[in-house]
Amino acid sequence: MNQQPRPAADNVRPLHSHADETDAIDTTAMPHDLEAEQAVLGAMLLPGPDRTQATVIAEVTSRIGAEDYYRPAHTTIHTALVAMHEHGHAVDPILLTHHLSKTGDLNRVGGAAYLHRLVQAVPTAANADYYAEIVAEKADERRIIEASTRASSRVRSGMDDSASIAADAAAELSTLRTAERWPAPVPLGTTAQLPSFPVDALPAWVGEHVAAVAEFTQTPPDMAATMALAALSTAAGGRVHIQIRPGWVEQSNLYLVCAMPPASRKSDVFAAMSAPIYEVEKQLQDETRAARVEAETAKEAAEAEADALMAKARKADAADPAALVAEASAARMLADDIAVPPKPRLTVSGDVTPEPLTHQLAVHRCLAVLSPEGDLFDIIAGRYSARPNLGVFLKGHKGERLETDRITREQPSIDRPALTIGVTPQPSVLQDLGEAHGARDRGLLARFLYALPPSNLGYRKTRTAPVPEQVSSTYAARLDALLRTLVTLPEPVTVAMDARADQAIEALQAEIEVQMRPNHRLEHLQDWAGKLVGTTARVACLLHLAERLTDGWGDPVAVGTVQRATEITRYYTEHALAVFDLIGSDPATEDARTILDWLGRPKTDGTYRRAIKRRDAVAASRRFRTVAQVDPALQLLEAHGYLKADEPARTGRVGHPSSVTYRVHPGLQNPKDGDHAR
Repeated sequence: MNQQPRPAADNVRPLHSHADETDAIDTTAMPHDLEAEQAVLGAMLLPGPDRTQATVIAEVTSRIGAEDYYRPAHTTIHTALVAMHEHGHAVDPILLTHHLSKTGDLNRVGGAAYLHRLVQAVPTAANADYYAEIVAEKADERRIIEASTRASSRVRSGMDDSASIAADAAAELSTLRTAERWPAPVPLGTTAQLPSFPVDALPAWVGEHVAAVAEFTQTPPDMAATMALAALSTAAGGRVHIQIRPGWVEQSNLYLVCAMPPASRKSDVFAAMSAPIYEVEKQLQDETRAARVEAETAKEAAEAEADALMAKARKADAADPAALVAEASAARMLADDIAVPPKPRLTVSGDVTPEPLTHQLAVHRCLAVLSPEGDLFDIIAGRYSARPNLGVFLKGHKGERLETDRITREQPSIDRPALTIGVTPQPSVLQDLGEAHGARDRGLLARFLYALPPSNLGYRKTRTAPVPEQVSSTYAARLDALLRTLVTLPEPVTVAMDARADQAIEALQAEIEVQMRPNHRLEHLQDWAGKLVGTTARVACLLHLAERLTDGWGDPVAVGTVQRATEITRYYTEHALAVFDLIGSDPATEDARTILDWLGRPKTDGTYRRAIKRRDAVAASRRFRTVAQVDPALQLLEAHGYLKADEPARTGRVGHPSSVTYRVHPGLQNPKDGDHAR
């Protein structure tokens, strides 16, 4: 837009507070382009079909900030929109209206009608970065005018010397952007804002309890939600299977871990979510006690009779030793035929070692290891043995035949074992697990769903309402009914997916398959991502059972259930990326640190690298031999904001794509104390 400058005395930014006054704004004011500002906000609110919202917001925020808008209302909208996105919330005109209404800013920005008007104002979201460039240019023009005005005023006042005025003006103008803005990178080993658990994706009776427990204990809902899934898995794991399509069947047991620091009230949350399991376990043991005592007594009597007959047969004066031996053998066979029911168990302790766990699985087949601490991970990591025994944990997840010479002769092997794990260790325990011999190579780490919620220590309310009695009693009653219904199944039951649910799974397969390709976000987590579709089906099975227990739980799983399960596993995907970075089990992390250190060092001429190609990164260290080796590290650095990849130009030659150019974060040109590598 071309505007005529007003006299200096009139170059004051108008303080309009209502977007409907746009037409009344004097177009001869300070440089601005309201249409570009509206288009930027509209593009972020409703991106086109070929651009994700995250992409558009990232492009815009890399060029401008909230302070770059001319209209105060646009500043408020931008701030609210970006804050919602950074906290993992969906953003559209309706949701933004609700958010601004709660903060009291809705009327100040022009009301809901103006937010919808912003969406209508954007010609295409594909040009969002160009609209942002216009906004940035106008903001810089205003700053130039303001700096010049201040310098002119100081000259006329005669209170400062010209040298200091010129130096201050030069310093102020030097801060103007000459290239796109770079947000501060996220240090390796730490994470950006991770999404919160989608509690609404859980069955209502589970979600209400999760939300109430999280509020009462002042903990992130992630912990209660993760333990809720562990509780559902304890009930269904190994007892109900999910058939995605003919030939593809998954068990419904899960391995879940939610890492939280000390003093996070993990024990309180754990008790609230798992108490019904231990209550049902105790009741089952009490209910079967008489039958167990009767069987044990009968078996002991038969064994005593066999022992007495053998004692008679051994005597020298026995009348007919052969007949006595035959009677003793018959009595022994009768004793062996008397089966003593095992004491019912749904769980084992959190510090169980592999050998006793193997024995218990051989006896009970379906078990859960539930614990608010990380003792199990200490055992898996081999703290009490020179070489950790991972076999039972690997086979217990998949349901593979479990055999060992150490278990009793009555149970030499077990088919389709099902182990559930639900623990809430400290984050440092995860790092120990990542260092366990074979934990990554043999696929143990790939079997877990990880949650790494932020700590809210220091920000908790001091007085909260307890969990409503109706909410807690409903949760206990529903979980009790689920446990009793499924534990008594004589054989595992398989539920299928309907046609639309199968199609949703197929679409998810295609999506994840692409993400595991070279130069894509899950390339360095192929072992974990390769199990993600099956895991999503397992979660869908648990949601289905929890919702349909009294209303045809044997019916096919519907597409809506799969979609909500996908929402949950997308949450765990984001957290898995952060956890694998944290535990350092991913070789890409150390490779990324090597490249980062190299980028922080000046070249021989004293300048720093502004852009690199893959082959340049190979030359950074002897640890790299091919360009393929550096790809995961470059992707990690890009995800943390240290690099930005430019789309390669087309070469016109089939099979000869141009190499990607990575622009380097300007902050690495003046590193301080090596902080960028920590």
